[in-house]
Amino acid sequence: MLVIDDNVLAAAHLSKLEMKIELAVLLYQQRRLSFGQAQALAGLGYFEFQEILVNRKIDNGYSIEDLQSDLKTIEKLNSRHRDNRQ
Repeated sequence: MLVIDDNVLAAAHLSKLEMKIELAVLLYQQRRLSFGQAQALAGLGYFEFQEILVNRKIDNGYSIEDLQSDLKTIEKLNSRHRDNRQ
């Protein structure tokens, strides 16, 4: 457990929740935590944490190559599904 002195929070003008969010965003941006880990550290829901990242223009690491790979996988799965139905 990490304990941050209230004087540090006051000097940074941050609440405990804001400090957790700042730490989570920083570690996610540095790719030291996954999205799920950072979201849990921040104590936020999926969409709340995603909105913070979008507002700060922080890249989610999902590349064009990832998209193309996912689309190929979807095509293969759809093809198998169609073949199984016939």
